[in-house]
Amino acid sequence: MSQTTLGALPQSASTVRDWFDLLKPRVMTLVVFTGAIGLFIAPAHVNPLIGAIVILSIAIATGGAGAINMWFDRDIDAVMRRTASRPVPAGRVAPVDALAYGIALSVLSVCLIGLATNWVAAVTLAFCIFYYVVIYTMWLKRSTPQNIVIGGAAGAFPPIVGWAAATGQIGLLPVLLFAIVFFWTPPHFWSLSLYACKDYGAAGVPMLPVVKGARHTRWQILIYTILLTAVSLTPVMIGLTGPIYAVAAALLDAGFLVLALRVLRDRQDATGTSLTGDKPAKQAFRYSLAYLAALFGAVCVDRLL
Repeated sequence: MSQTTLGALPQSASTVRDWFDLLKPRVMTLVVFTGAIGLFIAPAHVNPLIGAIVILSIAIATGGAGAINMWFDRDIDAVMRRTASRPVPAGRVAPVDALAYGIALSVLSVCLIGLATNWVAAVTLAFCIFYYVVIYTMWLKRSTPQNIVIGGAAGAFPPIVGWAAATGQIGLLPVLLFAIVFFWTPPHFWSLSLYACKDYGAAGVPMLPVVKGARHTRWQILIYTILLTAVSLTPVMIGLTGPIYAVAAALLDAGFLVLALRVLRDRQDATGTSLTGDKPAKQAFRYSLAYLAALFGAVCVDRLL
């Protein structure tokens, strides 16, 4: 189904919930959290009001980028079961309205953080929006099975934005937090794509299990989880974090590695398709969300104490 066709769908009345859903609130929650951690651990005092404006700016930017993503992806969202009920493909919000909404929020977020803090934070936030909307959504997502690997950088910028808002510069620790999110994204999203493979295949999105198969994806999940373990322990090895983070990272990494091995060893047929309904992949996906929240929480506690 073409985007033009979808744009001509009859519109039903939209609700406040529809406009809220355009912001991708689940994604926003995690992005805002990692951005807030970058702000809180920065070696500079931040006025509480300014801190609240920074967090609000990151939330608005995430929502704006999400709305533009839903505008552009309305054709493939209409095909996939888990996204077909979104406001744009379901006809509750007109595509042009979703686009205008997303652009307005994106511009507002950059202006807000720039006026409240500094140009380093504003430029970084603007590039984050650009990366997600143009580089990931409009280019990588539909062109390469490495879309999640390269595009993962889009969700990794918030800690840098938070730190830059507090200090006016970019430090080594937020860059390492960026790297953690970057290497966390592939095993997180590929775990989801294993059991959503049919949806992506029907929509023509070249996700790794669609292009390379389930078995190859299982190995990649393990490989990237090992890389994530190495990156997550780097702040400890170079003395940027203390014992609280060290213990938390070691335990969390051990749990992730165990689940990645279970995904690899899941009962499969000759093509690598799970015979258990991808139960290990679903467990790994849920764990990955808790992993990132707990790891970043440990950074914050470690630095505060």
